[in-house]
Amino acid sequence: METIFSKILSGEIPCEKIYEDDFAFAFLDINPVNPGHALVIPKTWSAGFLDASEDTICRLIPAIQKVAKAVKEATGAEGVNIIQNEGAVAGQKVFHLHFHVIPRHAGDGREHWHGNPISAEEAKAVGEKIRAKLG
Repeated sequence: METIFSKILSGEIPCEKIYEDDFAFAFLDINPVNPGHALVIPKTWSAGFLDASEDTICRLIPAIQKVAKAVKEATGAEGVNIIQNEGAVAGQKVFHLHFHVIPRHAGDGREHWHGNPISAEEAKAVGEKIRAKLG
């Protein structure tokens, strides 16, 4: 599948590469939440997390951790968000599995999502449905 990320991987589109190994590739986001905001992708294509192979996930996680540690230290961040948006409704814009590594600083003014309380009955009903799907 051809995406902007496959074009970045092939060198057709330039990027600020920060990490690469045999399996993973990381580069700076061109519209960062904060300076140092990086994207970590597998070199093999899958549209997202839910259709990626277990091998892909297992091999990608160490690269994400390595990049997150480097981003945090290099930017002096107090924390990082590691985010993967799955599907258009969840904010996924490029359908090539990728994780955002976003450095965070106290008072940076960046919003996080806001939760909505649910009743114990609603939680129980949803929990039962999820457990049924897990087997």
